[in-house]
Amino acid sequence: MDSSDHPRPITYPMNVMQPTTRVEPNVDATVSPMPLIDRYGRIHTSLRISVTDRCNIRCFYCMPAELVSFKPREELLTFEEIERFVRVLAPLGITRLRLTGGEPLIRADLPRLVERLADIPGIQDLALTTNGILLPQFARQLLKAGLHRLNISLDTLNEATFQRIARREGVNRVLQGIDAAIDAGFERIRLNAVAIRDITEHEAVALAQYARTKRCELRFIETMPLDADRHWTRDHVLTGEEIRQRLEDAFGPLVPKLREDVSQPAVDFVFADGQGEVGFINPVSQPFCGDCNRLRLTAEGQVRNCLFSQREWDARESLRNGGTDDALTQLVRDCVAGKAAGHGIDGPSFQPPARAMFQIGG
Repeated sequence: MDSSDHPRPITYPMNVMQPTTRVEPNVDATVSPMPLIDRYGRIHTSLRISVTDRCNIRCFYCMPAELVSFKPREELLTFEEIERFVRVLAPLGITRLRLTGGEPLIRADLPRLVERLADIPGIQDLALTTNGILLPQFARQLLKAGLHRLNISLDTLNEATFQRIARREGVNRVLQGIDAAIDAGFERIRLNAVAIRDITEHEAVALAQYARTKRCELRFIETMPLDADRHWTRDHVLTGEEIRQRLEDAFGPLVPKLREDVSQPAVDFVFADGQGEVGFINPVSQPFCGDCNRLRLTAEGQVRNCLFSQREWDARESLRNGGTDDALTQLVRDCVAGKAAGHGIDGPSFQPPARAMFQIGG
């Protein structure tokens, strides 16, 4: 869907307040505020929070190999600022949080932030995306702090391929991290594999067998134009449909799984023998922008309504200079109101965002 598409009419659930031009004096103060609805009728309930732009590997689809310019520590939001931002958004309908980076476990004392966020009324789901390398050190602390789910990046089981992608050693450390998460007691672990043509075609079957053995969900994600080196082209995209065919050739037909939440980006399947699930996130070949419910907060406090947005809204300035909760609320509503119909990757005027994935938050 291109950003020039006309907005569809906004329809409100029966239990949601419809917007009014003024507030009557006798309005019941206990009624929940109007949720975060954009001009296309999408209700935003999910917030991705980057806690750092730093990482201990250098995946080429995310960041440069060397000479990376990171934000100074004083420019990053403090845990207290992140907590306040979430406490403002939770009454507006934000119920799902995901902590990202960079590599979020590099941020000192991250379990303390998890504990603070898990304690916020209204937050129903709290997840973390990680490359897994530091999980042996932190998995048990994260679970104890209240983290619900883990997404662990695993593009390959082969060390040579891992080094080609990550430009660092480490596949065995990632696998140890997955084992640490399982041993710690996490029941919901998802393995995310970026699909890249001419690199990962032959990884799919091995990754699926590994995930089945470990009883982890597996999702393949089409590579997107978010690399710092600006080398991405559509020719690099290994589509979800191609990977699905490879898996069906190896394991038999994949059985579609009921999509309980239309806003989730993945199309999920169950293996025919019932041993495990696999999903496909296809932002390039099958965009899902029409059901997107996500906002993003960068590590230095900029609010984004899309990975590919060309604009950001500065929450840090408000947080550090006496902005009220109402001011923060209005800033986020303005951000939501400015959301385009879609990322427009196929459109003739598409331009990748000025910042790469590690600077935005995965």
